[in-house]
Amino acid sequence: MRLGADHVRVQVPATSANLGPGFDSLGLALGHHDHLEVRTIDSDEVRVDVVGEGAGEVPSDERHLVVRSLRRGLDHVGAPRTGLHLSCTNRIPHGRGMGSSAAAVVSGLLAARGLLEDPASLDDATVLALATELEGHPDNAAPAIYGGATVAWTSGGAARAARLEVHPDVETTVVVPVVRLATSTARGVLPSVVPHVDAAFTAGRAALLVHALASDPSLLLDATEDRLHQGYRSSVMTSTWELVERLRERGEAATVSGAGPTVLVMGRRQDRARLDAVLDEILAGSSGWAVLHPEIDRSGATVDRL
Repeated sequence: MRLGADHVRVQVPATSANLGPGFDSLGLALGHHDHLEVRTIDSDEVRVDVVGEGAGEVPSDERHLVVRSLRRGLDHVGAPRTGLHLSCTNRIPHGRGMGSSAAAVVSGLLAARGLLEDPASLDDATVLALATELEGHPDNAAPAIYGGATVAWTSGGAARAARLEVHPDVETTVVVPVVRLATSTARGVLPSVVPHVDAAFTAGRAALLVHALASDPSLLLDATEDRLHQGYRSSVMTSTWELVERLRERGEAATVSGAGPTVLVMGRRQDRARLDAVLDEILAGSSGWAVLHPEIDRSGATVDRL
């Protein structure tokens, strides 16, 4: 496979996984984006310039996750290796449960697609498979690729995803703490088994959540109840769990975003003023949180040749 372009631009959304009961399966794309520009160069040099999140922290060479993902995409179709100059403008917070690593992986794979003479050789299904190989599970990668809400699963070892059309009245709020939490820490406190009654309860709520997102947002509070993972994680994100509980006590459909510690609130547009008032009251005097109101990204990641 030959390269067909030497300069591409990628936009990829933040994502929130789990959404309460949909552990490792449900995800939602948020209108808060990382941007990437890639130029091929006639040398072996690899340079990564980062502005925003991760600047001065992440590698600036072949070890960078975007570079490794881009290389994996090109290698998959047998495209030649080349020197690279990457410019990353990162707005997705790192270590907060908003899919920053999935965004990096998907942006690298989309950049590879844009550089190829035949972009269709890295179609969405292939990108999802490669992203899952790099990420370990598809719950964040799927909404980053397809946009909207997604249900992701593996079948016969292959990652698959189905896109849900989200009801137009559904909107999102994320409450982002200044502290970070490693996904490995959040997953490390989960038990190896859970009571059958809790599994059955959560499966029912996950099914209800699909209906609530697509057809009846008034059911979001009940639909986001979970007994599989959030309570077990409270010990490593006490402030997050306290905020989730206080919001839910006030009737807001709050969940831990991904592995945390960000809090996701899903609700109806007509209820935004009520949510804002509740957040103002709960967070009064606290400087440790940032409140964002991203739209749902219904398009997913994009790549353009320049």
